[in-house]
Amino acid sequence: MAIRPVLRMGDPFLFSIAQPVVSFDTPELHALIRDMQDTMEYMDGAGIAAPQIGVSLRVVIFGVGHNPRYPDADQVPYTVLVNPVLTPVSDLLEEGWEGCLSVPGMRGIVPRHTRLHYKGFDQFGQSIDRLVSGFHARVVQHECDHLDGILYPMRIQDIKNFGYTDVLFPDSDIADD
Repeated sequence: MAIRPVLRMGDPFLFSIAQPVVSFDTPELHALIRDMQDTMEYMDGAGIAAPQIGVSLRVVIFGVGHNPRYPDADQVPYTVLVNPVLTPVSDLLEEGWEGCLSVPGMRGIVPRHTRLHYKGFDQFGQSIDRLVSGFHARVVQHECDHLDGILYPMRIQDIKNFGYTDVLFPDSDIADD
C-alpha cells in the first residue's frame, strides 16, 4: 500500500497511550497493517507499532528473518498483534542492544524479561496466545512499549550504554538505522 513517515523521538504523539482496536477484519485495519508492513520492510525493522506512523491504535507487527539491522538475531515469526497483553513468566531480566525506527542511528542496552507470555488477536479477531523467550520476547516488549508511550531510551539504566550505531560499532556489519 504505502510507506508511511515514521515519527521520531521528541514527537509528543509517541508518548501517548494508544487506544484499543474495537473492530476487526475491517478495510481500515487491513490498510493500516499493510502500511505498517511496507514501512517496516522498507526500513529493515524488526517490528513497528501503529503509533510510530501516527495512528493511536494498539496494533504492532513484528518478524525477523535475515535482517541487516540485527544480523545475529534469532528468527521471529511474522506476527500481527492487536490489543496485546504481556505477562512476564519470570523476574529474570537480560540486557541487550536495541535500536528503533523512531530513534534512527542510535542503539542502547535495555533490560528486558527473558521469558514472556503474550496474548492478543490478529487482524481478523483470531486469538493469539504464545509463550516466548530470547529475541522474540525482546521484540514483543519493545514494540508493545510503543503502545504505552515508552521508547527504549527511557528504559536504559546507564546512559553510557546509549549512542550512535556507527560510533558504538565502527567495524560492524550492523546497518545504521
